Amino acid sequence: MPVKINLGKMGILITASSGGIGFNVARELLIRNARVVISSRSEENLRKALHELSSYGEAHAVKGNISNRRDIKNLVKESWEVLGGIDALVWNAPNVSCEPCLLPEAGYDDWIEAAKLHTIAPGYLTSLLIKRWLGEGRKGTLVYLNSVSIKEPMPPLTLADVTRAGLIQLAKSISRTYGKHGIRAYSVLLGSFDTPGARRNLKAVADVRGEPFEEVWEKEVLARTPLHRTGRWSELGSLVAFLLSEEAEYMLGSTVVMDGAMTRSIFL
Repeated sequence: MPVKINLGKMGILITASSGGIGFNVARELLIRNARVVISSRSEENLRKALHELSSYGEAHAVKGNISNRRDIKNLVKESWEVLGGIDALVWNAPNVSCEPCLLPEAGYDDWIEAAKLHTIAPGYLTSLLIKRWLGEGRKGTLVYLNSVSIKEPMPPLTLADVTRAGLIQLAKSISRTYGKHGIRAYSVLLGSFDTPGARRNLKAVADVRGEPFEEVWEKEVLARTPLHRTGRWSELGSLVAFLLSEEAEYMLGSTVVMDGAMTRSIFL
């Protein structure tokens, strides 16, 4: 049985984590001995997620909408208090409301929402954390969960692909500027994972095409990788835990692709 990295009671804030990718990463980090704060704008979803995650370790919940400035500030404040300091952020974001949607279908408000979710919110949250880490002389690590579709754009997800592409630059800039202070950042480009959101998006695509969902899932997800499967949560958990550990220090600023060779491009 593989040895899991022990995160030694590290205090980690994970955004958009009452379900899907964020929830599963939270569980994997708890298994690796981290202490986590999960967040969501849905109080009901947050309560259910916390109930389940608490069986794996020390988990806390803070309600908040990451599109709202006050909620972001409160998220940092409350998370810092319950954890006794935030050691790391694992950034995850929900879907843009209109997606999957093609460009002619996207309105001005859709673009504003995408920018808030994938550029403004992670940027502002990062600013708050770095200011506090520097002020208190603390180290800190940031892992931005991103999508490999910023390399090979998917037309129904163009809004997200365009607005989250900047997370790569954010991670590199942070690491080059603040690495000497022990603050490092990484961007992880994810391929396909089996989540309710992924299935919901593919179901919408299947409906537009008039094709059975299982055929679209096979063609657009499983058949795109030689492994013919989606990513496993244990694999993602191990990667994130490694990036959070001191073992990944010299990789600061890196962009890591985890997509089962789904994309064909060799360049970022």
